[in-house]
Amino acid sequence: MLQITRALGAMPPLYSYAAGRRRLRFIILASALLFALAFFLLGDVSAPFSSVTFRPPGWTRKRPAGNASSHGQQHPIDELIEEANSRFRGLLSKRSYTVSQAASRYRERRGRHPPPGFEAWFAQAQKDGAVIVEEFFDRIHHDINPFWGLNPKDLRAQATVQPQVIRVRNGKADFVTDDPNRQPWIQHWTELVKDMMPHLPDLDMVINFMDETRILVPWEKIAEYMKAEQANRKLIDPKAATTAYSGLKDVEGEKAPYDPGWISGDAPKFWDYLRAACPPDSPSRNVAALPSFNVSIEYPTEPMPFTFKGFIQNFTQAQDPCLQPHLRGMHGTFIESVSMSTTRSLLPMFAGSKLPQNNEILIPGAMYLSDREFYNGGETHGPNWSYKRNGLIWRGTASGGRNKEDTWWHFHRHRFVQMMNGTTVGAMEAGNEARGPTFRLLPKERYSLPSQLQGKLGEWLSSFSDVAFVNLECHPYAEEEVGTGADKHMEMRRTCPYSSPYMAIQPGKPMKEQYEYKYLPDVDGNSFSARWRAFLQSTSMPLKATIYSEWHDDRIIPWVHFVPFDNSYGDIYAIMDYFLDGRDKAAEIIATEGKKWVEQVYRREDMKLYVWRLLLEYARVVDDKRDILAFIEDLK
Repeated sequence: MLQITRALGAMPPLYSYAAGRRRLRFIILASALLFALAFFLLGDVSAPFSSVTFRPPGWTRKRPAGNASSHGQQHPIDELIEEANSRFRGLLSKRSYTVSQAASRYRERRGRHPPPGFEAWFAQAQKDGAVIVEEFFDRIHHDINPFWGLNPKDLRAQATVQPQVIRVRNGKADFVTDDPNRQPWIQHWTELVKDMMPHLPDLDMVINFMDETRILVPWEKIAEYMKAEQANRKLIDPKAATTAYSGLKDVEGEKAPYDPGWISGDAPKFWDYLRAACPPDSPSRNVAALPSFNVSIEYPTEPMPFTFKGFIQNFTQAQDPCLQPHLRGMHGTFIESVSMSTTRSLLPMFAGSKLPQNNEILIPGAMYLSDREFYNGGETHGPNWSYKRNGLIWRGTASGGRNKEDTWWHFHRHRFVQMMNGTTVGAMEAGNEARGPTFRLLPKERYSLPSQLQGKLGEWLSSFSDVAFVNLECHPYAEEEVGTGADKHMEMRRTCPYSSPYMAIQPGKPMKEQYEYKYLPDVDGNSFSARWRAFLQSTSMPLKATIYSEWHDDRIIPWVHFVPFDNSYGDIYAIMDYFLDGRDKAAEIIATEGKKWVEQVYRREDMKLYVWRLLLEYARVVDDKRDILAFIEDLK
């Protein structure tokens, strides 16, 4: 079991800055040239792999003999960038240009024929100029496959009686809701589904209307469903195939109620429901929820298996709470969510985000479909790199759950704000550890940061970091006037009697002003952060720490299109030191390549195509004829 301690304890140094570093300008320029060549030869094609392990945890690279001088030793981030780009280039040739290519790659990767309607879907993809790489759709099959282990008739009956449903009937889409006054998520999703008409078969999409995730089936049950799916997976004889979906006539009459057994009112124990969905041999499976949060922050005592010399190597694993039992006391999701309504029964429910252990079916977050500038990035995405401020900006509310007087210092957003505040860090360097109850400074030898070795980490942070809350959400809360906007007009903002002494609220900044900074970090709120797409679209370099999975995870690559950091935030100083210490060009390339890429694969058209293909798979898995429903026209 992974050991956890409240003290940081001894851990081997991850990388010695004092030993020297060198800029890999040749690698960066070579990568840029190879990208240009690949785009020229392959029609501006790229490919994802945020879900791959770049090398085994025990991998080491041979070093040249002799001592490294200043900037003479390759930095771990140089290696991660180099290897991520290498894998990215290796996947560029996997784009499908014809329906026959796409269907062939589908069969090779999925072990089944594509679903009926695949040809119309691919024709629309070509019309939309979409980049189709089969790996982009791995998430669909990860989410859908467990349902092959359930009776399709039961799935149809469960879905049709839920209170929030998008219905497709006879080539038209509409929705039903028992709460029309909620945020218009179901409306946004319905409009997206309408863009696919009349090509979808009849179906019912159950919608999760909450911020929080809902379905946590125990690991053993999911393993049972997956075993059934694998046993029935095969390429049937094309002569036995049919292209006609059965429809939903059997659910149009009298409907039997279905209660999946929602569990509510136990949010501080949510961790215990989650760990039951972890593999039996995972570090978190046998680590119970904290009986009380009135304790200090726990940190891991050894390097995480998903890191390489202190930096994220496998972003998918870095999101996984099953590998990180310390997150039970370091993320608001596991301290106390604003609301909780979960079930251990597998129900076909669609959602914009989920924890890796959740069993919802992912679709693009509704806010990504909004016309609000905060979510879609607006018409402009920032000035050219050379005109930006050489700094980092973050503004947000103190969300992430229901923080209270005896729990607030465990919340992830509070930790991020304190860790990025130079005054707070400077006070802790001077010995006033009570000033920062949300975190502990790592031992100086962990990353050997020059500023920390000199006792000037806080001063260094103050030179570039502008991170603050605009509201302190707490229970109970107070209010005070704060100057906001360019004219500094006064507005009432929420403050908090127990956390206000540790952090001051600051005026908000419009997205246009945030885009003037080079570095845009993003962390979770109550669930995923809906500003992420806007950050990726900007001319700034995005940084990301999250425990939430989203639909796009297979097409946005860490260290190529954004920079990942750990959910403890312990590596953020070393990451910023890397880019600020003479590697400005490396940051610019990530910002530029990320923006170019999302403009190809994260458009509304791409979200439509993802959901379209997902719904073809979903309609098949809930059909009694699912074993013989298949697209086989390319084989004739």
